[in-house]
Amino acid sequence: MTQRLTDRELIHQKLKEYFGFSSFKGNQEAVILNLLAGRDTFVLMPTGGGKSLCYQLPALVMDGVAIIISPLIALMKNQVDAMRTFSDNPGIAHFLNSSLNKNAVQQVRDDVLAGKTKLLYFAPESLTKEDNISFLRKIKISFYAIDEAHCISEWGHDFRPEYRRIRPIINDIGTAPLITLTATATPKVQLDIQKNLGMNNATVFKSSFNRPNLYYELRPKNDADREIIKFIKQNPNKSGIIYCLSRKKVEELAELLVANGIKALPYHAGMDAQKRAENQDAFLMEGTDVIVATIAFGMGIDKPDVRFVIHYDIPKSLEGYYQETGRAGRDGGEGFCLTFYNYKDIQKLEKFMQGKPIAEQEIGKLLLLETQSYAETSMCRRRSLLHYFGEEYKQDNCGACDNCCNPRPQVEASQDLVLALKALESIGDKFKIDHLITMLLGKTTANIKSYSHHKNQYFGRGAEKPQAFWSAVIRQGLILGYIDKNIENYGLISITESGKEFIEHPKSVRVAQDHDYDAEEREQNNIPSGGGAADEELFAMLKDLRKKVAKKHNLPPFVIFQDPSLEDMSIQYPTTLEEMQNISGVGVGKAQKFGQEFIDLIKVYVEEKEIIRPQDMVVKAVANKSGNKIFIIQSIDRRMDFEDIARAKNLTFDELLSEIESIVNAGTRLNIQYYLDDYMDEDKIEDIYLYFKEDAESDSLDEAIAELGSEYTEEEIRLVRIKFLCEVGN
Repeated sequence: MTQRLTDRELIHQKLKEYFGFSSFKGNQEAVILNLLAGRDTFVLMPTGGGKSLCYQLPALVMDGVAIIISPLIALMKNQVDAMRTFSDNPGIAHFLNSSLNKNAVQQVRDDVLAGKTKLLYFAPESLTKEDNISFLRKIKISFYAIDEAHCISEWGHDFRPEYRRIRPIINDIGTAPLITLTATATPKVQLDIQKNLGMNNATVFKSSFNRPNLYYELRPKNDADREIIKFIKQNPNKSGIIYCLSRKKVEELAELLVANGIKALPYHAGMDAQKRAENQDAFLMEGTDVIVATIAFGMGIDKPDVRFVIHYDIPKSLEGYYQETGRAGRDGGEGFCLTFYNYKDIQKLEKFMQGKPIAEQEIGKLLLLETQSYAETSMCRRRSLLHYFGEEYKQDNCGACDNCCNPRPQVEASQDLVLALKALESIGDKFKIDHLITMLLGKTTANIKSYSHHKNQYFGRGAEKPQAFWSAVIRQGLILGYIDKNIENYGLISITESGKEFIEHPKSVRVAQDHDYDAEEREQNNIPSGGGAADEELFAMLKDLRKKVAKKHNLPPFVIFQDPSLEDMSIQYPTTLEEMQNISGVGVGKAQKFGQEFIDLIKVYVEEKEIIRPQDMVVKAVANKSGNKIFIIQSIDRRMDFEDIARAKNLTFDELLSEIESIVNAGTRLNIQYYLDDYMDEDKIEDIYLYFKEDAESDSLDEAIAELGSEYTEEEIRLVRIKFLCEVGN
């Protein structure tokens, strides 16, 4: 007992001496005492909870050298530099990795053998080298620490195969107590880590995953570039990270932000290492406000005052999302987490999985399904996120997410949940959520037939309600504990004892109607896109005017101005032709041809309502993008083949068509007839043209494909739509 008190006194003394704190946070003290007692320790602690201290402090007080296994060179350097600021001894912490030359490696080894070093950082790849293993056998190791331990699990968001070789290497070097730390581990990932490292008897310290200072919001991905610029300009001089999935998008977006007066730098693995380090340092030292990055950025970066994290693309997993959003507000201050979502991004991520081993594809698809459910849910985001990590959040309204602050209408769903639970009980525990929903909807798929579930008494009993509704009901059942997810066979669901009790004695269960993130459908239902910042009264008046103008010109309304353009008018209030040209989707041609009547209406509205217009915010195009547009216009004028134009600008054919559509939507008239004559049959051109002229209610591509049938390709429809818009609209 006395020894334990001595340990406690010692660590409090060292906490003050080295780190300047007078008390520990959360589980830190218990974790450190457990490690000092020589026991294996498993630490689940959210970003900002102080994980690093859990191995840094015991390393300073224990006899020997602590071996810290960490995934990123940048992370190691960051932590070694930090440790050296706490001590007069520059050799107190070192790293051994591929970035060091022979002399530097020798210096590290000399310091370790001289007893100067207390923490030695390794990447898992360096740890496997025979000369490093031989060296480590010569020294006394106080303990091993595995940081970012979720990298061990295939179910984690950043799986690294070399992490799974750590246990055999430790056995080879010599055993010592083991501490593993992660900010993101679902129950499944935790089990996987413990199994792989032989830590089934480890003491587990699990802190709450709740970050009450973070605000979570998802918006439909409509003109995300413009939304991001607006958001940053409304939050001047605040530090933020924007995550994109592709390196190309990182470069483009960083360039666009700079063009619009925002201090931003890119960061991705394809950049030169020195440039990457410079950009990271600029962000840490406040030389830049915003870093636009792939997921390579941020792991272990200790910047407490990041005020916003924006996801331009939806992440591949909720672990990734949680860790990346967790980099906001680490000091307990404001942290705004904004994500842009479009279902097409999910489909894109699914395509990336093609060609990977089947087992990896299965895992990836299930993780994506969780992300999609989170993105599309109308439930409290905090509750949904914490449930994913095995934690119960009991409050009905967190007051800090879009779904709680702007709740959707709710419907009573207790009888629907009873039906879903009965159907689940009838098929047993060998099926996933999508199988149960397919059966309730009455869809006779090959899988349903192979289990004879088309003969099940509950088959088709939920057909009158959409798939999204049943997803919401089942998610609610999971969160209320009536449905359980199998940890070993991830994704398989079963009814719990509480679920069986609920069937007998149902209670009120309300389900929010889920968000509609389908942009095409939003247009069909006349719902303005872009986060609800528009003046709804003006928007409705502009739509009425558009109808009148369309009737006068005998054109479909979408040819005059599309909904996003009207919505932008109802945000920006343009009252001159010059201002009208800066509206999204309106160029010089359209402004001059149709703009005046809209300007007149807006002028009167602004005067009558005494509206103080917001400061004009024009999103400037990046030079090379406008260069692309000029090149395309000139090339079409010269009747150049589209494939040659695409090749010259390193674009895919799909990207070229998107560029041409954007040029045409802004009001420029192009004559592409020469290309159509070579590319398409005359009858096909006429059929598609007549569809847009006489039958189409909107310019929706999906509607056109559905109406025209499979004999017309998407490319053909897009090309004729371009011709139609040029001839009748511009």
